[in-house]
Amino acid sequence: EQREESRLDPSLLLRMTPLGLIPMKQRSEKKIRTLVSLVLKDKSWNTVSNGLTLMRFLCAPVVVIALYYAYWLTAFMVFMFAASTDLLDGYIARAWNEQTHLGALLDPLADKMLLVSSFGSLAFFQSPFFHIPQWFFGIVVIRESLIIAGSLVLLFWYKDAHTEPLIWGKLTTLLQVMFLGWVFLCYFIGWVPAKTYAVLLVLLALFSLISLWKYLLRALMDVR
Repeated sequence: EQREESRLDPSLLLRMTPLGLIPMKQRSEKKIRTLVSLVLKDKSWNTVSNGLTLMRFLCAPVVVIALYYAYWLTAFMVFMFAASTDLLDGYIARAWNEQTHLGALLDPLADKMLLVSSFGSLAFFQSPFFHIPQWFFGIVVIRESLIIAGSLVLLFWYKDAHTEPLIWGKLTTLLQVMFLGWVFLCYFIGWVPAKTYAVLLVLLALFSLISLWKYLLRALMDVR
């Protein structure tokens, strides 16, 4: 008796992959089209809140240039202005009913660009008082990169995934802004609290790692 030759069902092959290569591609393309259509359906991109977010993007290279040429007062003023726009744009968007999908996409990217560029400048440019260790800058870059990459993966490949910021992420961003503002102020008054600086740097690194861990845990829950 001849044994019947087994054949591989194409649908079984798709089910054997984590999500199925073809369905995964279709989902990602559909997500991209949906996201683009939502952005295009915004009532208007010309809003005060979006303008403040754009200003934060433009302020980041100005801070880098100012720190490169040791214009600390200019860097401080531009940085604090950019940080204040992060508080204002969300409030204005809600209060004036200016919330847009484009603003929701750009706002966290502007925050990350401002903070990474500021920490990077203090890590690689000559500083008269404080020098950000490169290991700390590495933690900042890895954290922000993984959060952005993870959010994109969840957004395009997984249905009903959570991509909104966590309270740990917001708290870490706030602490990073406060820390940089404190460094500027210490420079202006000529105060060099080395021990306090080291302790704050370690605590901020721990907060960054904890917030990253919280994002990773939520991502794992979403993909299950």
